[in-house]
Amino acid sequence: MNRSEFLEQVENFNDYWDVVVIGGGATGLGVGVDAASRGYKTLLLEMHDFAKGTSSRSTKLVHGGVRYLQQGDVSLVIEALHERGLLIQNAPHLVSHQSFIVPSYEWWNGPFYGVGLKVYDALAGKLGINKSKNLSKKETLEKIPTLESKDLRGGVIYYDGQFDDSRLSVNLAQTIHDQGGVPLNYMKVTGLSKNNNGLIDGVKARDMLNGKSHEINARVVINATGIFTDEILDMDEADHERLIQCAQGIHLVLDKEFLPGESAIMVPHTDDGRVLFAVPWHNKVIVGTTDTPIEKPTLEPVAQEEEIDFVLRHAAQYLTKNPTRKDVKSVFAGLRPLVKPPESSKTSEISRSHHLQVSESGLVTITGGKWTTYRKMAEDTMDRAAMVAGLEVEECPTKELRIHGWLKNVDRDDHLYVYGSDRVALKHLLDEQPELAEKIHPDLPYLKGEVIWAVRNEMAQTIEDFLARRTRALLLDAKASIEMAEEVGRLMAQEFGKDESWVQQEVKEYKQVAKNYMIG
Repeated sequence: MNRSEFLEQVENFNDYWDVVVIGGGATGLGVGVDAASRGYKTLLLEMHDFAKGTSSRSTKLVHGGVRYLQQGDVSLVIEALHERGLLIQNAPHLVSHQSFIVPSYEWWNGPFYGVGLKVYDALAGKLGINKSKNLSKKETLEKIPTLESKDLRGGVIYYDGQFDDSRLSVNLAQTIHDQGGVPLNYMKVTGLSKNNNGLIDGVKARDMLNGKSHEINARVVINATGIFTDEILDMDEADHERLIQCAQGIHLVLDKEFLPGESAIMVPHTDDGRVLFAVPWHNKVIVGTTDTPIEKPTLEPVAQEEEIDFVLRHAAQYLTKNPTRKDVKSVFAGLRPLVKPPESSKTSEISRSHHLQVSESGLVTITGGKWTTYRKMAEDTMDRAAMVAGLEVEECPTKELRIHGWLKNVDRDDHLYVYGSDRVALKHLLDEQPELAEKIHPDLPYLKGEVIWAVRNEMAQTIEDFLARRTRALLLDAKASIEMAEEVGRLMAQEFGKDESWVQQEVKEYKQVAKNYMIG
């Protein structure tokens, strides 16, 4: 993917795009893949970087949602389990099986959760993973030796999926390109164009890197902007009813010593009614999450002190070694775009089902939902959008569409596995220029050549793009990522033909972002 080439395509395109998608998170990227794979002329516009917002800040799980089963939302669980199975098939280089253990400290926990998880298995049908089963205390501690053993009666083991969210986002953008579409980051939609009948026939956009404005014609415009859904709806209808209630979830990242095995811990009920996870990921452990109502959406949400204390306190209840603030390598916060229910509810109780609507002007809006169901959300959206635009009806091919990088057998001990089939070309680059095979920082696995690859092939435009989303340095070790920033900036500057002042400005901006990922 080359941003300059994509810009040239947009500037030289003197026709109507069939579909313009606003938003480059999981939802928008999914819609872009669906539209392009049906053969529609597709343009996706993202105001920052792909997955900059919520879509890079998840718990990294591809799951049906045990909690939703507990709440009685069986249809959502069935849909999510089905989509989990498809995603494991369509992106096996990024999505893997993950075992979870629900520890039992009360006599009734084992039978209660054991039965519930058998139902969970059954709902997955032929796309299920492994079967859940009850474990004795000894078996539970063999799998999670750092689990608090006092009063432990045993546990239940079950299986779900795990993935790298921002890497999948990059691959979805590449899939849009593979299918003939154009994904553009750093292109902010500033307005909607309407014809004399008040129907939307395009967008106004501004390139956030060079300031240039564009007017783009479209047969249908799709609002897939997540937490910023209402901002696009405002452009259509100034006095529309607010649709989104944001809820913040935070995660703490700890060293692997806190959870040295391969199994994750799932605590089904915390003080605020949420599920707590401790999950192995990229040789670290992610612990979360919270559910805090937030008034206004922001691109860089910040973890609140009480949220940090909440997660540390709950982690200490279940781990033999109590994590402290000093043990936290990084803290990251994300905002869920929850669709406001008619009556006020706790944000943890608001349904995660997606919401699809068409305004009188023809603006198609898709919001809510969750990462696991992004493909189904896109299918539903394009079925509706094709009708709105009068496009020739095409079958949705994404159930069996292999996502860019598809590779069945990857070596997860080699951190380059996340590139899937692109690893061959990346290794060729490293072999041609051995100096690029050097690590950027001793505490993280990332190589200099990955910076070059990200600029040339993955549309990384800034230091943050590389350290936060092309690699996961910022999430895995915020301090180390800051120490990497200058070297990353110099490597990017060589590719872009930028000078030292560009590097220093980029480093300054990156440090501003990264400081919120560290606990003082």
